[in-house]
Amino acid sequence: MSVIKRNRDAFPTFTNLFDDLFNRELYNWGHSNFSSSGTTIPAVNIRETPDNFEVEVAAPGMDKNDFKIQLDGNTLSISSEKVNRNNEDYSRKEFSYQAFQRTLMLPKDVVDESGITARYDNGLLRLTIPKREEVKQKPPRMINID
Repeated sequence: MSVIKRNRDAFPTFTNLFDDLFNRELYNWGHSNFSSSGTTIPAVNIRETPDNFEVEVAAPGMDKNDFKIQLDGNTLSISSEKVNRNNEDYSRKEFSYQAFQRTLMLPKDVVDESGITARYDNGLLRLTIPKREEVKQKPPRMINID
């Protein structure tokens, strides 16, 4: 009886690199909570309703005056810079208030810029971005038969 032994470790580096590249890095590129500089950036939830886009940014420990929100065409930029003025000595300090910027692309020619609202409450920045009337989905219309 002959036994065939397969050498599964013939190319371990290539296999691991392939798995890392295609299964983790590219697949999850948008789910990373780190910027290219290695600093954390806040998580964002986006919901589309028939009338609005609703954006939630998790940014605990901030103040509403720490944020800058700008819409340029269909590009929404949310940035913040928190200056830590507290110079107390800590035995351990894990709070990190760093500058960040999130840029979101909205569908072109859909947003009613004049109706955008934002509020910050309990660590969540919430934006409501209304759609223009002409692009809102209309309810089905019944057509009478003559």
